[in-house]
Amino acid sequence: MNCKTLLVHLDDSPYSAARTEFALDLARRYEAHLIGLYVVCQELARPILLDGEGAWVAAQEAQRDANLKDARARFLAAGERAGLSVEWRAPAGDAVETTALHARHADLLILGQSDPEEPSSYIARYFVEDVVMSAGRPAIVLPYAGAVRSFGQSVLIAWDGSRESARSVADALPVLKKAKFVTVMTVQRHSQSGEPAGIDVAAWLARHGIEAGFAGTPGVDGVSTGALLLNMLADRHIDLLVMGAYGHARVQERLLGGVTRTMLQSMTVPVLMSH
Repeated sequence: MNCKTLLVHLDDSPYSAARTEFALDLARRYEAHLIGLYVVCQELARPILLDGEGAWVAAQEAQRDANLKDARARFLAAGERAGLSVEWRAPAGDAVETTALHARHADLLILGQSDPEEPSSYIARYFVEDVVMSAGRPAIVLPYAGAVRSFGQSVLIAWDGSRESARSVADALPVLKKAKFVTVMTVQRHSQSGEPAGIDVAAWLARHGIEAGFAGTPGVDGVSTGALLLNMLADRHIDLLVMGAYGHARVQERLLGGVTRTMLQSMTVPVLMSH
């Protein structure tokens, strides 16, 4: 992945400003062009009574227009202050399909974890999951809890030898090359013969000029792989997790892998995901 075009999702939530600042920092780091994609919830709750419905809809549309103008002004002003190349987009259409389409014309997508306690962060049901699964581009998902104080200095790679895992590491190469510490983690649920798979990954990374350590963690009965990952993130002061995203993009097959679901629900640090 060559980071020359970044795309950050913007909305009306209080987390949008933090995503913008994170994306600007990343654009500065990679000398990249940044696209701000404003996509908000399209699911208007209709009033129960028809009387006054026209006025209610007009008020909703006026509020949306005001929110859009405010978001545009904030984003462009932040880009101007940073002295970076930025672009504003506010396309119409289905939230997931529109975001995925625009993401395909960028190198990296920046999203925010859904906060169930913040209504303005709701875009669509399974919005983040569906975009990650259908965009065809790597995505960095930022946690809603707490500020991102550092990024990409100490990186943990969750490796299981799958296609998705290999894709995520390849997509993360520009970030890994700038990291101070990189650890390849595998979870061994069953006895394995031969060399641990993570050692081969570390050797491959070394040929890219990336020095990576290896941590093979035995599985623990009754403890999910996602929980083991969360514990390691805290124990090693990790500020970026790189992992494959597993599941199906089709709505009627909304089956996420257990680790993917755990991270999207309980992440404590930014997660770079690829599918």
